[in-house]
Amino acid sequence: MSTAPLLSVDWTDHVTGRRGHLVVDRLVRGVASGGLRMRPGCTRAEVAGLARAMTYKEALHYDPEARYVPLGGAKGGIDCDPRDPEAYGVLVRYLRAMRPYVERFWATGEDLGLSQELIDRAAAEAGLVSSVQAVFPLLDDEAAARRRLADAFALRVDGLGLDALIGGFGVAESVLAVLDRAGEPAAGARVALQGFGTMGGATALFLERAGMRITAVADERGTIANPAGLDVTALLAARDAHGTVNRAALRPGDRAEAGYAWLSADVDVLVPAAVSYAVDTANQAWITARWIVEAANLPVLPDAEELLTSRGVTVLPDVVVNSGTNAWWWWTLFGDVGADAEEVFTYTRRAMRTLVGDTLDRADKDGTTPRAAAYALAEDRMAALAERHGWYGTDGPRPAD
Repeated sequence: MSTAPLLSVDWTDHVTGRRGHLVVDRLVRGVASGGLRMRPGCTRAEVAGLARAMTYKEALHYDPEARYVPLGGAKGGIDCDPRDPEAYGVLVRYLRAMRPYVERFWATGEDLGLSQELIDRAAAEAGLVSSVQAVFPLLDDEAAARRRLADAFALRVDGLGLDALIGGFGVAESVLAVLDRAGEPAAGARVALQGFGTMGGATALFLERAGMRITAVADERGTIANPAGLDVTALLAARDAHGTVNRAALRPGDRAEAGYAWLSADVDVLVPAAVSYAVDTANQAWITARWIVEAANLPVLPDAEELLTSRGVTVLPDVVVNSGTNAWWWWTLFGDVGADAEEVFTYTRRAMRTLVGDTLDRADKDGTTPRAAAYALAEDRMAALAERHGWYGTDGPRPAD
């Protein structure tokens, strides 16, 4: 695969001077998929790396028998603190500037710092029909597909929206698949998470329901720890819209510790579910967990992963682990699943466990890391996608790699 992205666009807000970026890594049938993030310090290089990861995430879910045909990979990013009073205006102006791309070939949605609800509101204000309207021409019945997606987003499970749960459910199933493969029981296994927003909170909930002990959770204010296990339901009820837990809700035995304490927690599984580049060559030495399951995008730096691997720590990569949310959108829109929570959970469980198994089988076969194996699988599936569906739809042959 070519290392250069297909398209890179830089944007400067004429009101605040803040910068934004769009990178389209690859198209399939003329469309690419990838979320829009907002965080201070977001760079073009970061967005490009995430766009390439989206290409892999899409391709890994290729099933020739399914209605959903994976799209290409893309990503958007805005260098702005989402809590800044000017952030919403910046978002609207960014989407106005990117409107031609969203209308034609970039299907986007929530990512770090931005909820889907906020993106939908800003997209409407920017004159867009939908943040995923580029996909509509690929649908057999657009009206039915849009109703199905709206109905799916309206579903509530135990008081939480299905859209807020499905990504964490996919992460939890990845963790459980790894433990099953290693012959380790889930019951009583200990987990620490960085991040308690949509992804981290849902992951913690489903792992707790599987019998695992959540012994440490980190948010913006630090780490909350309890070796006997935290009450995930109570912490979820006490978090704000940014995933920060009200410390008044802590029970006796819960300890407030430093922000980095989640890394050195005495656990079996570590789940970074917040920011990119969280594990570096220095702090990786604090990790005693046997497995790191990447719920966030790019949380473990490559040099750190090499050191972790050398001392027997298995890193299951983000392109596998957190791909469930993106896939669920398209399974629903294209009609592989309906607006039914049990159907969605069953389909997602099967898909994620199969993908984890395929990745670890390939790693064993090739004698490589799970990340290298996932990339190899993705490359194989991208070749099949390009051969069958092309880059530009009916516009002509795909470019040479």
